[in-house]
Amino acid sequence: MIQRRRRRMVAVDKPRKILVCTACVIALVGLLTGYVRVFPSPRASNSSDPHKLPTQHEFNYQKLSAEKKWTEEVAPPHLSEQQSSPHLPKAPVSLHKFNGAGGNLDSEKLWKLPEARDFVPCIQPSSNYTTPDKTRGYLLVRTNGGLNQMRTGICDMVAVARIINATLVVPELDKRSFWRDTSNFSDVFDEDHFINALANDVKVVKKLPKELSSATKIVKHFKSMSSFKYYRDVIGSLWEEYRVIRAAKFDSRLTNNDLPSDIQKLRCRACYEALRFAPQIEAMGKVISLTLISIHFLASSACFSLFIVLIKFPILQVLVDRMRSYGHFIALHLRFEKDMLAYSGCTHGLSNAEAKELETIRDETANWKVKEIDATEQRYRGQCPLTPKEVGIFLNALGFTSETPIYIAAGEIYGGVTHMADLRSRYPLLMSKEILASVAELEPFTNHSSQMAALDYIVSVESDVFIPSYSGNMARAVEGHRRFLGHRKTISPDRRGLVHLFGQIEKGLLKEGSKLSNRIIEIHKNLQGSPRRRGGSVPGTKSMESTHSEEAFYTNPLPDCLCQRASQNVNTSIRESNRKVDRSMQKEQLKVL
Repeated sequence: MIQRRRRRMVAVDKPRKILVCTACVIALVGLLTGYVRVFPSPRASNSSDPHKLPTQHEFNYQKLSAEKKWTEEVAPPHLSEQQSSPHLPKAPVSLHKFNGAGGNLDSEKLWKLPEARDFVPCIQPSSNYTTPDKTRGYLLVRTNGGLNQMRTGICDMVAVARIINATLVVPELDKRSFWRDTSNFSDVFDEDHFINALANDVKVVKKLPKELSSATKIVKHFKSMSSFKYYRDVIGSLWEEYRVIRAAKFDSRLTNNDLPSDIQKLRCRACYEALRFAPQIEAMGKVISLTLISIHFLASSACFSLFIVLIKFPILQVLVDRMRSYGHFIALHLRFEKDMLAYSGCTHGLSNAEAKELETIRDETANWKVKEIDATEQRYRGQCPLTPKEVGIFLNALGFTSETPIYIAAGEIYGGVTHMADLRSRYPLLMSKEILASVAELEPFTNHSSQMAALDYIVSVESDVFIPSYSGNMARAVEGHRRFLGHRKTISPDRRGLVHLFGQIEKGLLKEGSKLSNRIIEIHKNLQGSPRRRGGSVPGTKSMESTHSEEAFYTNPLPDCLCQRASQNVNTSIRESNRKVDRSMQKEQLKVL
């Protein structure tokens, strides 16, 4: 009798558990679907791994659509506590149409991607390319500078290691520069991925073998902008006497042009595939797991196990999607920071006390060679970052209205609230990682400038429009990465031309309005990130001056790492457009010189 009852209970419990689990699955699927709709990630869907930016193997080679879906969502949960703050709206603004100062711009034109002309990544090695031979020795590298200076230098050292047939020891990051960052390579970059991704190109090890720790090493200062022949013949000859070579300096050691095609492609594989940010940085910049939500009917162990599996599915982008919840957004690399202003000697708009402080910093920084700088001359040559006020005038003239969401990709802005007041009054939706993320979320990265800069880098690459206020290392690196990923819109301010217009405004000779807007739009119509060949040396320059006047490789990887798909419609108008842009670039380079 008892056994019969047990059988009945089992017979009843079994379908009940099945029903409960079915309900769990339906509820969780609905929950996941709801979250996907609320926090869209159009670009992340192109990648098989949402934790990283798309790579060559994951790139779907589809032309990025110029049309993007608008969304109207609620603000991220933790932002609701800050809604009383004057610079945050109570709800994301619905951005339907932006009428520029000239009255002839709408949102479609403002956010439209530049014509990509079917250019796609082509970074696979040639049929003659072989896996690394038995290496002749070890290459040690100690980086210098900020994140992006280190990043491009590391990629160049990968190429150098290949040329001289060396085993590359994972580079040491700079801990002695202005920022005093204590981060190690594995804190900023995915070390294991870096090693494995380059396995067919260069042997990379984490440490120098113990038996070589006391071996005689040569510290060699690699010549700036050096050729393939220099590394193969001059540096390669050092293996006859040494087994370990340490590069005294690593940045800008490899020329931009005139390198074998396979070496150029290797630089791109290193930069856009191998040198991925560390998982914790990618997660904060782009992906976070679904927040645990209390579900009362997860009592059965089967359902709970299923829930644990599903809960690990990464679904929310942190910084990127929190910006997207406000609509299309601009990433503004506002280089109005203390170190940049001190280094460049730019003091426009600063108080006398601030200008004096920057001069003192420049005098006391030993590796900054130029001490005496004429700030006015520097500004009119276009060698100063735009001030926050000037950026506001620039954005308004282009047609972006006050509802435009803007992510400030920068460190601490010099002068803080005082110098940001004018820009904030024009654009209240000014966001930053410190505003979008909670203190607890950012805590692991705080006090590590390279890691914080990596978060800004990720958001800048993923933004709808990227605008740098200065053409420094980050601006160039982000622009090149965006070109590689499909020529995403990047507006590069013509600082030299803008300064003259801003000067007329200050003198009362020109007012903000349609006239200014039309002039600024005209100046920047060919500075939106559309495909063009990398700029060569400035005509008339010689020797090293000629090499240094070339456009940086990582600013524009075309033609080495981007190829145009065969098309019957490729005509002379496209080629002529390239020529016009090339001529325009040469004129700008001559102005700077």
